Amino acid sequence: MVMSPDDEFLHDDNAKVIFEPLAFRGVTAKNRIFRSNLSGMFDDYNGHGGNARVNWETRFARGGCGGIISSYTPVSVRGRILTRYAMIDDDDKIPFWRVIGDRAHDHDCRFFMQLSHSGRQQDLGGVENAYNKGLSSTNRSDYFHGLLAQAMTQPEIAEVVDQFAQGARRAREAGLDGVELHGANGYLITQFLSSGINDRTDGYGGGVENRARFVLEIVRAIRREAGQDFHLQIKINGVDHNDWLYPWQAKGNTLDETLAICRILLDEGKGVDAFHISSGSTFPHPRNPPGDLPMRDLVRWYDGMLSQGTRTHLNYAIFSNPVGAWAFRRYWKWRRGKVIEGINAEYARAVTEAVRAIDPSVKVLCTGGFQHGDKIAQAIRSGACDAVSIGRPLIANPDLPQILRHANGPTAVKECTYCNKCLINDLENPLGCYELGRYEGATFEEQYKAMIDEVMSVFEPPTFT
Repeated sequence: MVMSPDDEFLHDDNAKVIFEPLAFRGVTAKNRIFRSNLSGMFDDYNGHGGNARVNWETRFARGGCGGIISSYTPVSVRGRILTRYAMIDDDDKIPFWRVIGDRAHDHDCRFFMQLSHSGRQQDLGGVENAYNKGLSSTNRSDYFHGLLAQAMTQPEIAEVVDQFAQGARRAREAGLDGVELHGANGYLITQFLSSGINDRTDGYGGGVENRARFVLEIVRAIRREAGQDFHLQIKINGVDHNDWLYPWQAKGNTLDETLAICRILLDEGKGVDAFHISSGSTFPHPRNPPGDLPMRDLVRWYDGMLSQGTRTHLNYAIFSNPVGAWAFRRYWKWRRGKVIEGINAEYARAVTEAVRAIDPSVKVLCTGGFQHGDKIAQAIRSGACDAVSIGRPLIANPDLPQILRHANGPTAVKECTYCNKCLINDLENPLGCYELGRYEGATFEEQYKAMIDEVMSVFEPPTFT
């Protein structure tokens, strides 16, 4: 979709659309800007939250977001993607998340926990998972890194369904405003939903209804444990594009299959309250996060994954070879396409039309590179979605909502460049904006110091002084 500036409207018209409150069935956000799930290895190794996480989440509430979707939050240690992410696997995590929720509420910002499970897409699972294959719908490895997988048994499915339900109960007891199921981008729920990944022959594989059975059981279990009035939404792929990197792979879910799944998850008014639309059946994927692929950073930090999968050594050889890196990057950008800002808007529009025909109270969020007021307002005004979620542009400018009140976006030099250095660095470094050109300074050393000062600011204020 070409999201060109809409000259029919003044900035004040766009701001009025963006900053109108959004009422879900059980909770209202003060505006239409949500921080998307941004992780970062800020916490204790055992999954207890840390001081930097409190500072990290608070900075976006202070910046004016109407709602924050938490960092990827594992419901069990088997569900990690990386170590040092705060988890929700035990009641002893509830006090930490209560602090997070309170800090967001201090700024009139709603806080939603993203309940997550990696399945086979476990990049750095930690010592607890050193001898475990990733729980999945299939025995086939992840095709990007070659991460090993194990098809879940019926008792294992029941156990994970309950882990999601208990995670939602804990989120409610922590005083949070709701939960989001991570059903996109290749994680466990995607592995069941996707026709390109799920190869089961039992009641959880085959047609759309069977592939949706796992997540529908999660939705119903959450309703039993956390209540019908507790906000529940799901992040889901509009289209899987499972074959975009490796054409010999199956295509995965089409838009029509996604619409069928969304109708199932409404569960006759007892299911989800909102859908959050993304695309891409693995992570990273040319459409998620849409942008560049910084090969130098990839070579520098990908070595930490060499022991994780059967294809990591091959990937590293390609990434570290000048010709291979050039070709891979060109291929990646070609498969992404030209559009970055609003890349999922047409998928969101189709979901909006499909679910509204059944239940007008259900809302739709859309992610995909948004950082300009005219494009955000156009997506909402045109009926593609009710609100947008933003990731990388908020890392670059945590006060982006305040900027959008008065301007169409950040000044050109301060805009997010979609370079994706933030996400590549997260394999070993604190999450933050690593685009040197955005920082003040006359020399490399001055700019690098300014960048490090900004990245490390998430540790301030410290826990102990």
